[in-house]
Amino acid sequence: MDANKNAIAINTSKLSSLIREKTVIIMTGPGGVGKTSNSAALAIGSALSGIDTCVVTIDPARRLADALGIETIGNDPVEIGTSSPGRLFAVMLDADATFDELIVKYAKTKEQAGKILSNRVYQNLTKNLSGIQEYMAMEKLFELHNDSRFKLLIVDTPPSYNALDFLDAPRRLMSFLDNRVFRLIMTPGPAILRPLTFATKAVLRTISRVVGSEIVDEAVAFFQDFEGMEDGFRSRAEAVQSLLHEQTTAFVLVTAPRGDTISESMTFGEKLTGFGFSLSGLISNRETPDFSIPGEPIDQNEGLSKDDLAKLQDNLSKMKVLKEFENREIQKISAALDSERIIRIPTLNRDIANLEDLAQMARYLI
Repeated sequence: MDANKNAIAINTSKLSSLIREKTVIIMTGPGGVGKTSNSAALAIGSALSGIDTCVVTIDPARRLADALGIETIGNDPVEIGTSSPGRLFAVMLDADATFDELIVKYAKTKEQAGKILSNRVYQNLTKNLSGIQEYMAMEKLFELHNDSRFKLLIVDTPPSYNALDFLDAPRRLMSFLDNRVFRLIMTPGPAILRPLTFATKAVLRTISRVVGSEIVDEAVAFFQDFEGMEDGFRSRAEAVQSLLHEQTTAFVLVTAPRGDTISESMTFGEKLTGFGFSLSGLISNRETPDFSIPGEPIDQNEGLSKDDLAKLQDNLSKMKVLKEFENREIQKISAALDSERIIRIPTLNRDIANLEDLAQMARYLI
């Protein structure tokens, strides 16, 4: 790939100001609209523009690795070999590994960290507690944002409704840590560990009959070992919340010009506004190409029979009707979400298979 040639070509389009002015770009939208490919293409375009970039996905599907043409992406940044002026890295969230890293970070001693990591209650918590995946994604976002190797972080989020959980995760964690019951348990010298009241003993006996006394003992041990660490989690959640609302963080909505997808995208955009965020761009992906050729009527083509010409004309008319419908859909969502920056990408003639394909797609984005 000719990096310099591509860098010149892609610097003149519509997201070039975002990649130069922002430090975080969060790609959101419904499932199945090509959000992962757009994230990877934007990252390639950013690197071609000379910006050191990291693209991260919290979607458990491994489409990003395929789009970038590499076998595996892990929880730590992997550099993608390109000839671009800027360096390119990729990360795929491992929620369990991220949580373990935080336990080690906030524990006062190695012994405290070891007790928590080996506790069955903690191990079950990391796999089954609602919202853990989304909050760990926020933690990873904050960690990568503070990595000096990157000037720009592009985040490929899961489909719309999961993305809302992702964006709301810091607030929900802070709410949980401030919950009256949690604070009571985590009070220095936790009440549950001090001489038990009659009521507390009764509650524990009831729980023990259902799940077993061993599980109750491990739960008590978990909260005891966790004591003193909640402040670190709270301060980190507050920092992540602030990062999401900074001027250097942008949100881009990826959609497709179909009625059901447009409707879901509009609902998501409205909820995004409700969280206090605003859209910096709207990508309409996989649009019907414009097949019309101004000044050259189709019936002037030579070498076609009347029957073939009639079929071709009929197909062109259908394409024009579909294009007009798509135009109305995009105008509708643009007006509803008050988005002035709209990038329209036609259906490509082949699937994205390698870095060269992503670089070509980047031409539409920046």
